[in-house]
Amino acid sequence: MSLDLVRDLASAFCLLVGGFLALIAAIGIIRFNNLFSRMHAATKPQVLGLLLILLGIALRMEHWSDLGLLVLVAAFQLLTAPVAAHMLGRAVYRTGDREADTRLVDERLSDE
Repeated sequence: MSLDLVRDLASAFCLLVGGFLALIAAIGIIRFNNLFSRMHAATKPQVLGLLLILLGIALRMEHWSDLGLLVLVAAFQLLTAPVAAHMLGRAVYRTGDREADTRLVDERLSDE
């Protein structure tokens, strides 16, 4: 096996798994009925899927000088998506606009 074939196979695997995770995230955003579940679907598999896609692209790059741009995209995605979901969840929790969920007990809200 040559090095190019190994790079092609690893890149194809990363691209396919990353695309599958991004698809699962999109389906989760549409199908989940709870805001907190939707935030989970919007951050966890989506970020991992994007990182795998970027890794697949990096494996197939001819010039490694373009790797800095991929690292910047990955860093900004890792910094912004979880923080945005956390801030959205915190705002919804504090305003009391969340959906009623009988499976969970929240001692903090039951005192009010």
